[in-house]
Amino acid sequence: MMRGNLKGRLLIGLCIAAFFGFKYCSQQEVNPYTGKRQAISMTTDQEIQMGLQSRDQMAAQHGGLYPNEKHQALVDNVGNKLVNSSIAKETPYKYEFHLLADPNTINAFALPGGQIFITYALYAQLENEDQLAGVLGHEIGHVLGKHSAERIANSELWQGLSTAGSVGADAGGFIQQYGMTKLLTNGREDELESDDLGVRFMLRAGYNPEEMIKVMEILKRAAGPNRQPEFQSTHPDPDNRIEEIRKSIKKYSTN
Repeated sequence: MMRGNLKGRLLIGLCIAAFFGFKYCSQQEVNPYTGKRQAISMTTDQEIQMGLQSRDQMAAQHGGLYPNEKHQALVDNVGNKLVNSSIAKETPYKYEFHLLADPNTINAFALPGGQIFITYALYAQLENEDQLAGVLGHEIGHVLGKHSAERIANSELWQGLSTAGSVGADAGGFIQQYGMTKLLTNGREDELESDDLGVRFMLRAGYNPEEMIKVMEILKRAAGPNRQPEFQSTHPDPDNRIEEIRKSIKKYSTN
């Protein structure tokens, strides 16, 4: 009887795993802007709507918008210059750039569909317009690379496989832990791809991509000596990012 129950559980687990595996494979597509093959579980319109729906909430979490039209205008001008001089202009995304009032959190991030944010804490650390272009170009890269949509599809896969493992062989915890490791690895790859795209956008818009290296040095100083090891973080170590940025500068400067 016990053996029959075990076989039944294994069969159900395999069916669940097969369903989520098939679903994931059916979502594979080639990103028309980067050439990367990735799984995407939402349409472009859904990405845009997700970003718009989350925009105000994300701003509120960082103290709202920074109340200075001059600084916001600079962020808008640099962001739009990067978009209008690059392949980003050919996308259906509605790019909007927001300077957040948060004076303590050194950060910039992008929501699906083109909503891009930079905190005043980071903005105040930047020394020139080229460095601002480096930050915003990186975030435009995340939008163009569909990284949020890809991460959602990957999470759905690993959650499904974890469920299958729990039903079939009490292996859900192991599968979930392995899936988290894969998601962290993919997150670091997304950051490097966005750095690469950022360099490309900067050059197209007439900015000096060497200034992106200085942005990495600012982030490194902000993290301090106790920053997380790379294997525990979704972001590559700043020193590794600098090395890859130098490669991207050489690659695009010679083309």
